[in-house]
Amino acid sequence: PYIAVRKALLTFPERAKDATPERLATTLERGNKALGIMEQRLERSPFLAGSIYSVADIALYAYTHTAELGGFDLKAFPAIGMWLKRVEADPGHVPIEWLP
Repeated sequence: PYIAVRKALLTFPERAKDATPERLATTLERGNKALGIMEQRLERSPFLAGSIYSVADIALYAYTHTAELGGFDLKAFPAIGMWLKRVEADPGHVPIEWLP
């Protein structure tokens, strides 16, 4: 929740009043901790639940691929970067910018 909340605080004008320095610091710290846990997992396997693409990857991809909009430095997490590319390479992947 920290990655999504921090991104919302920084990108949606109606949330700006809630973007206190303390809340931004907490969401950055805890979001980086979550990314660190993901990084450790993805250093051991290509996907979050093991060797195959699963609902875990779909669920966590949604906010992780836009984490930089919340001020997170994804370059510090190379295994996550490679995982994002694997998810995006799935034949069923639909980018967020897609329009019918």
